[in-house]
Amino acid sequence: MPPAPVDYLSLSRAARLAGVTRADLQRRIRRGEIATFEGSVAVSDLLRAYPAVSLDSDSALERVERIKTDALPKTDSQDAVLPSPELLVARLRAMSQTLVEHMTALGAAQTLLDQVSERLAALTNARPDTLAARTQETSDWFQAARDSLTAGTVPDNRAQLFARDTFLRIMAANVKLIPSGHDFFVEGNESILEGSVRAGLNLNYGCSSGNCGACKARVVKGETWRIRDHDYVLSEREKQMGYILTCSNTAVTDVVIEAAETISAADLPQQEIRASLRKVERISDDLISLHLQTPRTQTLRFMSGQRVRLTLETGETRELSIASCPCNGRHLWFLLRRRQDPFSEAVFRTVHPGHMITLNGPNGTFVLTEDAPEPALFVAFGDGIAPIKSLIEHAVSIDIIESFHLYWDTTYPEGHHQGHWGRALNDALDNFQFTPLLSGRPEDLLAVIRADHPDLGQMRFYLAGPGAAVRPLAASLRREGVADGRMAVETTES
Repeated sequence: MPPAPVDYLSLSRAARLAGVTRADLQRRIRRGEIATFEGSVAVSDLLRAYPAVSLDSDSALERVERIKTDALPKTDSQDAVLPSPELLVARLRAMSQTLVEHMTALGAAQTLLDQVSERLAALTNARPDTLAARTQETSDWFQAARDSLTAGTVPDNRAQLFARDTFLRIMAANVKLIPSGHDFFVEGNESILEGSVRAGLNLNYGCSSGNCGACKARVVKGETWRIRDHDYVLSEREKQMGYILTCSNTAVTDVVIEAAETISAADLPQQEIRASLRKVERISDDLISLHLQTPRTQTLRFMSGQRVRLTLETGETRELSIASCPCNGRHLWFLLRRRQDPFSEAVFRTVHPGHMITLNGPNGTFVLTEDAPEPALFVAFGDGIAPIKSLIEHAVSIDIIESFHLYWDTTYPEGHHQGHWGRALNDALDNFQFTPLLSGRPEDLLAVIRADHPDLGQMRFYLAGPGAAVRPLAASLRREGVADGRMAVETTES
C-alpha cells in the first residue's frame, strides 16, 4: 500500500472527496458507521464507508468547473503565458490520474521490498544443504514479482483518494477555525472572509474592504496570500504573531485560523446602512418583493431568520423579515404585504428602483440552530415564508442538517408564489422535501406532519406566520412530545 499522506480529514474535505454532502456524512457518523476523532474522519473509515472512490465521477470536480473562470492565477512574469482555465483543469485531471498510477506503483514496490526482506531473513536461517535451492527459488520469485510490477498494477482506492485530495488542494484550500472547529473552503480568487460568508459562518468583520480591522485573525498553521491592499495598519508585533485581515487575504494551503465568531444573535452589532433598491417585483395586487443592495464596503451582518427596519427617504418605516441567506449580505430580499400603513402605501405607489432605503438592525432571535444535525421541519403560514426561506437557504449553505422538510400553508390569492424555489430545492437535494398546503388550519397541517413523520420528538421545528396559526401548532407539538428547546417560533403580521 502507498504511504498515507493524510490520516485524518476534516468533515468538509471528507464529504467533498467522497462526493456526498456533509449531512449524509453526519448521518452515518450518528449511526456509528464512521468514527470521528476531534471532528475529523480517518481515511481508512472513509474508504470503508465509501469504497467506490473514483476520479471519473466527482461532483467536486464539477464544482471546480464552475469556478475555474475566476480561478486564473495572476502573475507579474512576462516570460510565461498561462493556459486557459479549461486547459489548466484538463491538465490537472491528467496529472491526477498519473499521480494515482505512480502512488499505486510505489505502494506495490514497497510491498515487494517488505517481502524481499522477509525472504532474505529466511535465507540466513536456511541449512547449508538447502541454501542453493532456496536461493534459486527466491531469485525466481523475485523475477516473477518484478515482471508483475512491469505489467502494471490496478490503482487502489487510497491512491485515488490521495490524488483527488491533491487536485482539490490546488483548486480550493480548506480553512479551519479555532476555537469553534468550523471549517470551509476558499475557492477561486475569493478572500478568506468571502469564503466564510459563502459557507454561512459568522466571522467578525465590519467594512469588508480593509479599512476597519474588525476581521483581524491569527494564522496558526498554513500559508496565506494578500490579494488586495488594505488601509488598516497591522503593528509589527501583530505581523510577527501571524495576524492578517481575512477580507484582504486568501488561503494558499490548508490553514488553521484563530478568529472570533458570532455565536448568537445577541453578539451581532446593530448596523445602519443606506442600501439601494435594485428591483421591485409585483407578485400580486397586495404583495411585492423588494431586492436591496448594500454598498460594497457595507455588507449587512445578520443571522438567517432575523428582521431589519427599513426607512424610506421620506421617513416612512417598517420592520420586515429578511427572506434571503446571510451568505450574501449585500443582496437582500424582502416580501412586503400591503397594509393600511404609510410605509407600504409609499412603496406600492411612489418607490422605484434606484431609491435609497436605510436599514437598521438586525433584530430578532428566530435563527437556525447551526450545530444541530437532526432532521428539521420548517413550517410557514402565509407570509411566514420570508424568514423560513432565509433559514432554509442558510441550512443548505452550511450543510449540517441531516434532512429537512418545508410545509407552506397559505390562503392568500397569489398562492405559493415561491413554489418554484421549493420545487427546485426538492429536485436538487435528496434530503429536502416541499409540501404546499392551502388549508390555513393548524390542526390540518399537524395531521399531515404526523402522517409524514410519526416520531416528532427527535426533530427540530421552525414555525413562522401569524400568531393565530403558529401558537396553536406550537402547543399541539408540545403535546406530541416536542420540547421547547427543539422549537423556534416567529410570529408575523396577519
